[in-house]
Amino acid sequence: MKKRKLVVVVALIKKNNKYFIGKRADDEEDNIGKWEFPGGKVEANEDERTAIEREIMEELELNVKAVKYLTSCNRETDDLIAEFKLYECDYISGKIKLHAHSEYKWVSKKKLLNYDLPTPDMMLAYYVINNC
Repeated sequence: MKKRKLVVVVALIKKNNKYFIGKRADDEEDNIGKWEFPGGKVEANEDERTAIEREIMEELELNVKAVKYLTSCNRETDDLIAEFKLYECDYISGKIKLHAHSEYKWVSKKKLLNYDLPTPDMMLAYYVINNC
């Protein structure tokens, strides 16, 4: 059976040397209540930078600019290969309003692993800790 491929873009939003993470309110059962970097799926005929900017507007009502691709990691299930691509994003404007998360925090990179992160976000957090 051929596995379906999915690209997920993830935003690394920094403010005052801290990074935005949100506590997931709606998702697959195993991710509800876990902390994550915000982002979402790239739609058909959409480039990754446009996708991350759209997703952050939908999830947080923030205008951001995707400025730099940083790294990626894969998560594979029986029928799916999901590639999670991390982009550094600059805050442009807006006041945070949560739509996909129940709460949020600005966290120093040293404390990222103190939160219950899904596996892909944990892998991305290791990158942030060691490279940002």
